[in-house]
Amino acid sequence: MSAVPSRIFIARLAGLPVFATSGDPLGRVRDAVVTLRVGGRPPRVVGLVVEVAPRRRIFLPMTRVTQIDASQVISTGQVDLRRFQARPTETLVVGELLDSTVTLLDSGEPATIVDVAMEQTRTRDWLVSRVAVAKVGRRGLRRRGETSIVDWDHVSGLSLTEEGQGAANLLATFEQLRPADLANVLHELSPKRRTEAAAALDDGRLADVLQELPESDQVEILAKLPDYRAADVLEVMDPDDAADLLGDLPLDEAERLLALMAPEEAAPVRRLLPYAENTAGGMMTSEPIILAPDATVADALARVRNPELSPALASTVYVCRGPLATPTGKFLGLAHFQRLLREPPATLVGGVLDVDLEPLRPDDALSVVTSYLATYNLVAAAVVDADDRLLGVVTVDDVLDHLLPADWRETPTLPVGGPHG
Repeated sequence: MSAVPSRIFIARLAGLPVFATSGDPLGRVRDAVVTLRVGGRPPRVVGLVVEVAPRRRIFLPMTRVTQIDASQVISTGQVDLRRFQARPTETLVVGELLDSTVTLLDSGEPATIVDVAMEQTRTRDWLVSRVAVAKVGRRGLRRRGETSIVDWDHVSGLSLTEEGQGAANLLATFEQLRPADLANVLHELSPKRRTEAAAALDDGRLADVLQELPESDQVEILAKLPDYRAADVLEVMDPDDAADLLGDLPLDEAERLLALMAPEEAAPVRRLLPYAENTAGGMMTSEPIILAPDATVADALARVRNPELSPALASTVYVCRGPLATPTGKFLGLAHFQRLLREPPATLVGGVLDVDLEPLRPDDALSVVTSYLATYNLVAAAVVDADDRLLGVVTVDDVLDHLLPADWRETPTLPVGGPHG
């Protein structure tokens, strides 16, 4: 996201106009939605409640917010115009948190929440970081002039306890599981419970989990989500996983969901759909690290540090002529992470390329891709078209997905929590 302040007090957003990137007005901010979590972790801000004409309140995910300033909020993509209804794990900041009484942990004194500040992390999550509180007098009234700002964990009431089996606590404990482990938990639930639990997860978490579920579960969950919500989740998924999932749907249903996605998110998915499943084109992701030849090693290492990248994608930087979005200009070569670590930061990546490896072609079969990765001891490989434009990258985890038995996700061999050291 761009043009977003590092810390935003949510009560000050109330009443701000919301515009689409085209400049068209959408409505006004009325509230923000947070999910309280267990394990001493800060609440996550998942979206804004926006009032649109005629006096209808809808949900705007934070993933669609591109700009916030003192006078406006800018949103990209289409919005779901269905009336907003909070899920079991969600709390409204203005409607429920503000004016509620909490306890200051350092002094034990009661206080009233006046405002809540959110900040964006390196992983683009919005988390509650600060709380503005006013101390409460003996008669339950705020003391004048005694408003202060404290860290979110210096007051009680902004996290869920481990005890209890209510729906909110149960769903919040899911956040402690890795996506693959949570997928195993959901797979063992009844279809009704699985649908309820999946619907209560935020878009990013649900996208991560869907990518780890068997195809039948993916299709079942997606089919039971409202269309706009399903489109939001598909936008957050990796393009190759979204294309695989849409490929399992009837053509008209897949096209309807693609039409609801933001055009810039739908475009890479559309490019992947025509490729056969067991080919390099069908397995590749279209969002590797791509740089121009005049970028520096420091630039490359900064991109590699992105915590959202899988280890396989972070292992290699692909250097191309512009444009740098797939399909790129001419593919020039690649630079492995270990090579970058050995070079001075100011060195141009165009001067440290490995140009000896012939890249894959999108129609190369699974057997060819597997042999290629094994022969050259690689965890990722470039895929180019007949004009030597980079189309994407096949990673070893994508190959393993296609080599393992079709039902491997349904018969996990590891305990929940992963392997023990």
